[in-house]
Amino acid sequence: MFQTTTAIRKLHALKKRKKVIQGGTSAGKTFGILPILIDRCIRNPITETSVVSESIPHLRRGAIKDFLKIMIATGRFRDNQWNRSTLKYTFTNGSYIEFFSVEQPDKLRGARRNVLYVNEANNVPFEAYQQLSIRTSGDIWIDFNPTANFWAHKEVANQSDADFITLTYLDNEALPQTIVDDIESARERAKTSDYWSNWWKVYGLGQVGSLEGVCIKEWKSIKLPIEARLLCYGMDFGYSNDPSTLIALYKYNNAYIFDEIIYQKKLLNSDISNLFKEHDIREIVYADSAEPKSIAELKTYGHKVLPCTKGKDSIVYGINLINQNQIYITERSKNLIKELQSYTWMKDREGNTINKPIDAFNHCIDAARYAITSQLKNPNKGSYNIR
Repeated sequence: MFQTTTAIRKLHALKKRKKVIQGGTSAGKTFGILPILIDRCIRNPITETSVVSESIPHLRRGAIKDFLKIMIATGRFRDNQWNRSTLKYTFTNGSYIEFFSVEQPDKLRGARRNVLYVNEANNVPFEAYQQLSIRTSGDIWIDFNPTANFWAHKEVANQSDADFITLTYLDNEALPQTIVDDIESARERAKTSDYWSNWWKVYGLGQVGSLEGVCIKEWKSIKLPIEARLLCYGMDFGYSNDPSTLIALYKYNNAYIFDEIIYQKKLLNSDISNLFKEHDIREIVYADSAEPKSIAELKTYGHKVLPCTKGKDSIVYGINLINQNQIYITERSKNLIKELQSYTWMKDREGNTINKPIDAFNHCIDAARYAITSQLKNPNKGSYNIR
């Protein structure tokens, strides 16, 4: 039997176009959103709805399983209307709900839709969300467990057309008491364990916790000391969608300091040259070797720009090199700090962390890698900061 919970009533009350739902475990996020989407499809002919998550196996274990349960429990499921190959349910009035993953690029950049539901969005890159949202004419639903701040907090929840709510297991009266007891058992453990303290904060209270699987863990933000020695710069090229970034690398006692200098989109090489002059960039700039034409052009403007050699596993090597040293980030490096807080290792289809970072939140980090990997191959380079 299907039960209308407090979670469902709270979700029904959201009126703005974008609806950001942060919640702990068993809060009824998916089981609350899907009935609303189903009802709207039935009441409004030719409503096109997409439910998207990180992978098809993830969808099958979660949203699809819940969708089928709801449809059967409410007596609405018709086997001949459910396409198991395309994962699409078509209603008799022409409306449909389809399920696909961000691993399907043709779907991300494909047909438009009326309604979008991004399920467990903290596992979905912001770039994928952007592609989906610009092709959605109506409501956008976003849900997640708040393991850390990420793009939903930074880019969506604070917009004028967005509602934001937090749900917990207490909003889901349909939960069996055994599950409630299991969840609440973490509250006592949280008093003596950092792990359980974070678990209870995220999954019990639905509050933002510490990031799981972050690539670069140990760093602190500081003001740039006058005594810091400027070694070199790292640069990552961008243009329309991605920013061009320039990161300075300093040595201070036995530590390294990264300082964000440039973070800007739509820069021509002539613009970059002007910014180099504006910031008095004199030391060597190690740039992305995948852009030889840009490197050559910057050299014609009189700048000391060299390619950073990239080989097999160079990304992981650079991350490990950063983690092996004491690292500071200047307080003014706002974009670099945001990336460090969001740059995580990928997970396989079973949810296990693998030794490969996500290809997102990395424009400043890539520039920082180019600087430190190149500098440590030439440790005697660099001069004292006189700015």
